[in-house]
Amino acid sequence: MLNLDIIGGSTSQYRNGNGSSILDSRRVEDDWFDLETDLYQWIKTLRPVQWYPGHIAKTERELKEQLKLMDVVVEVRDARIPMSTSHPQMDLWIGNRKRILVLNREDMISTSDRNAWAAHFAKQGIRVVFSNGQLGMGSMKLSRLAKSLADDVNVKRRARGLLPRRVRAGIVGYPNVGKSSLINRLLKRRMCPAAPRPGVTRELRWVRFGKDLELLDSPGIIPMRISDQSAAIKLAICDDIGERSYDVADIAALLVQMLARIPSVGTKALYNRYRIETDGQSGQIFVHKLAVQLFSGNVHQAAFRILTDFRKGKFGWFALERPPSLR
Repeated sequence: MLNLDIIGGSTSQYRNGNGSSILDSRRVEDDWFDLETDLYQWIKTLRPVQWYPGHIAKTERELKEQLKLMDVVVEVRDARIPMSTSHPQMDLWIGNRKRILVLNREDMISTSDRNAWAAHFAKQGIRVVFSNGQLGMGSMKLSRLAKSLADDVNVKRRARGLLPRRVRAGIVGYPNVGKSSLINRLLKRRMCPAAPRPGVTRELRWVRFGKDLELLDSPGIIPMRISDQSAAIKLAICDDIGERSYDVADIAALLVQMLARIPSVGTKALYNRYRIETDGQSGQIFVHKLAVQLFSGNVHQAAFRILTDFRKGKFGWFALERPPSLR
């Protein structure tokens, strides 16, 4: 089980959320870098988080074949963890096809986070659309961008004497990042099964969007083995991986330790929510105290409450990752 100090060193005032106004941007970047470094240390003693349902292997094989038919690939990631929801093989699979990156759940991060990630991907020349699949924000912009990127498809067909056809856009990404919800919002009707848990979509499915666009809804794909356990922990926290793959109490304890260290959150948000002091305590102790306070000592229920509160924005809306250049 996890048992590590949350707060330590000379920056505790900042991490408590009391001194952010007097620290410069470099200090903020250093704090994020320190958090990532500490997270790697915290997880060393934990059981590895691995999740690979049987249907994903079949999906991966089929998706590679369907990619050959696509004019545009739309990769959807979780805006809270854009790096952790990036499949290590995606660049290889997409090749030289045109690509759009969608950071879904933009409503769950701050304006500062959004601007930081927009600037990061702009420097790389990657077209980014921020969206909220539940409310439909960004869906029409995505539709227009997909069609414009594939305009040359029918230009080339006409040059060869062929009739124009619909542009084919594949929607791909990790489980539970909002692919099906995004498609449903584009179509303005529920054509693809969607639910707030990973693994709902099990089959590849082409759906038509107007006269000009075909969309491929695909099940979430994830590496057979997640080598980056820091990413795996964030996937668990954000509910982008099956719950059976991790110990809820350990993940909640890690989340407590992360929240205490994130510059825009700090221990103040935890105290305001639960009225439990975190200064100098471990995440595990915090979870146990909450269990005694609210759940008659049931640690699992306390841990699940912390994770649910984070997912519902009870500590505020913010990303768990910053661009590498800003850490």
